Amino acid sequence: MALVMKYRLGEVAKDFGVTNKEISAIMAEYFAPAKNHMQVLADEELDVIFEYMTQHNQVESLEEIFVVTPIAPPAPEAPAAPAPEAGKEEKPKQAGKGAQEKPAKPAQGKADQKAHPEARPAQQQSQQGAQPAQAAQKQKQNKPYTPRQVAEKRVVDTRGGSAVNIDKYNEKYEDLGSNKANNSNMRRSNKEKIQSKSKQRTNPQAASAKRRQEERDKMARLQLEIARKQQLKVQIPDEISVGELASRMKKTASEVIKNLMKMGTFASISDVIDYDTAALVAMELGCKVEKEVIVTVEERLIDDSQDRPEDLVTRAPVVVVMGHVDHGKTSLLDYIRNSNVASGEAGGITQAIGAYTVEIDGKPITFLDTPGHEAFTSMRARGAMVTDIAILVVAADDGIMPQTIESINHAKAANIPIVVAINKMDVTGANPERIKQQLTEYDLVAEEWGGDTIVCPISAKTGMGIENLLENLTILAEVQELKANPNRAAKGAVIEARLDKGRGPIMTVLVQNGTLKQGDIIIAGTAVGRVRTMVDDKGRHITQAGPSTPVEISGLSEVPSAGDVFNAVSDERMARELAEERRIAMSSSGGGLGRKVSLEDLFSQIQAGEMKTLNIIVKADVQGSAEAVRSSLEKISNEEVRVKVIHSAVGAINESDVMLAATSGAIIVGFNVRPDAAARDNASRNDVDIRLYRVIYDCINEIEAAMKGMLAPKFKETIIGHAEVRETYKVSKVGTVCGCYCTDGKIQRGCQVRILRDNIVVHEGELASLRRFKDDVREVASGYECGMQVEKFNDIKIGDVIECFVMEQIAQ
Repeated sequence: MALVMKYRLGEVAKDFGVTNKEISAIMAEYFAPAKNHMQVLADEELDVIFEYMTQHNQVESLEEIFVVTPIAPPAPEAPAAPAPEAGKEEKPKQAGKGAQEKPAKPAQGKADQKAHPEARPAQQQSQQGAQPAQAAQKQKQNKPYTPRQVAEKRVVDTRGGSAVNIDKYNEKYEDLGSNKANNSNMRRSNKEKIQSKSKQRTNPQAASAKRRQEERDKMARLQLEIARKQQLKVQIPDEISVGELASRMKKTASEVIKNLMKMGTFASISDVIDYDTAALVAMELGCKVEKEVIVTVEERLIDDSQDRPEDLVTRAPVVVVMGHVDHGKTSLLDYIRNSNVASGEAGGITQAIGAYTVEIDGKPITFLDTPGHEAFTSMRARGAMVTDIAILVVAADDGIMPQTIESINHAKAANIPIVVAINKMDVTGANPERIKQQLTEYDLVAEEWGGDTIVCPISAKTGMGIENLLENLTILAEVQELKANPNRAAKGAVIEARLDKGRGPIMTVLVQNGTLKQGDIIIAGTAVGRVRTMVDDKGRHITQAGPSTPVEISGLSEVPSAGDVFNAVSDERMARELAEERRIAMSSSGGGLGRKVSLEDLFSQIQAGEMKTLNIIVKADVQGSAEAVRSSLEKISNEEVRVKVIHSAVGAINESDVMLAATSGAIIVGFNVRPDAAARDNASRNDVDIRLYRVIYDCINEIEAAMKGMLAPKFKETIIGHAEVRETYKVSKVGTVCGCYCTDGKIQRGCQVRILRDNIVVHEGELASLRRFKDDVREVASGYECGMQVEKFNDIKIGDVIECFVMEQIAQ
């Protein structure tokens, strides 16, 4: 607080050397209320007084102000002053005048008087010493005068400004006050130190605890300063638990959970949150976020970089031959290869995928001969996924058959062009126009009819039209511009694998990119090994195989799965580590082939942008129902997802349908049909969703609701067992009672049943009674016989299968 100096009216008059009345008169002239000599003057009043005194007490020249006045020393015997000259007689007057002009100094006043106490006595001495000096001058006129030097007196003119600088005095008083306060604080702190030292001597434990606490506080302050200067960087992966995030940010889990709750996310310390949520929390807590890129063993080991255009060279097309049983696939390939392969097959049927390379006009073409019959549907699906062109062989006398339709759908699912070869044109009754007409039903329109499908009538027996077929294949391959880079590590697909007694694990592979060399380390699925031997399709030992080349290799540690992707790598240790990781992941996921499509998570996949097309396989009891279900489902497409029926057929749901659904990510819709046992097991292994309906509107409404995200099933059907009808009995007033044998599961009293005749549902109802011998029982286990009666249904025949199921409520 600044100290204000009080300047009274009497002090001002005393400093100017005038009376109080003169200052009061000045005050009365310029200010209305009169003041006495004890009243304090304000700054503006002082300014007026100083200005007035300066204007009315001016000097003629500055020399009068700075002149030095000689003072005669007193004589010890007879004090006398030397006679002054004419100019010196006026000095006392001038000195007196100078004394009156003294108050004209600006804004100094009383402080200047305290600083120079000798100024006023010097003036009085100069006035009093003037008379003795004149007397002594008369007596001793002849005595020389030696003047005494006195301290210089200086008068400052204040006419330059009218303002009084009071702040200078305030600073002086403040300095005095602060020095006093500092001295008192110093004394107080010294006293406290002495007291604390005395306490420490009396209580050493408390002193050590206090010292440790001070050290902790000092470290905490130091860490806080470091954290403020350097912002903490946090690396966050795609998913992270709350506890791990708190540990990386050096925060407590409660702080992270509190910020999550502010954002509307309720999570515990063990819950996993995504990158976006974790990044927001970290930035909220003052951390700098960086995306953590996790480099897996597979990414370090396998080179998936894109090839440069200048490194690519033209490769041979891979052609798959597909079609119905005994329509002439192997005979066509046999004619092309000019060798008799069919005679080596068991019963003339291709048992395993055969891969062959032939040259046509100097250009190599690789052919895959897939089995045609139903048991090898999965092999045909794998064959269609590694090829560039599909040849669909159709017999001119048989026409389109069920497996021909499946072959068409497999090729469409793999997005490969189809070339139709109408075989057996040499047989009487061949009608290629009828075949073309049937092909239009499956969106395959011949070029002669304005479409884009190449249709070639051929005869594998006589060789008619095969040259035209091969020319079309080469043209189609040139249009596709198939290229690969031979100067890199090999990558391809496993066509077939087996265990040989003498050679160990053997696998047939198709090299798709790069060059496979003898001695390379390869990994295929969970199998790792070195290429010991390489045999081409003609039985010759080779040392390297380029793109689009099928070879048979040995040297792996185990038999890989057919359809696995193989890669040639450089580090065997890392390859075995990757194989172990794959084995663990496969066992933890139950051996599933990845995320499949189901109606429960259909809407979430649509929202996440993962689903653009919903593939559906339709199976019905009659052709009319299948066509009706297909057309109705294709009409419910919206702007986010399009419904595509990739296969539609009549009959029970079999293993071939499940395999097609697994390879194309489809849902199987059954209308009045049931899956057989093999299809059920396969669907359970591959996570294929099978939906069974009896009313077409239920099917349409459920899929439509799933696409809109409104599917909320309350009950699910659980099959508990099957029973085979072995005898029927007509009982009057009761109805038909059937004697049954429980084949699997168990049969419970009061459950719901379906009557299946050739895997087609003929009735659905409830079980009226369940007996063993003559006693009613609650349930019958597998392997026991029982008597059953179906409520309100008597048309049961021997050989029918009764499927028992219960409806279980599922958690919402």
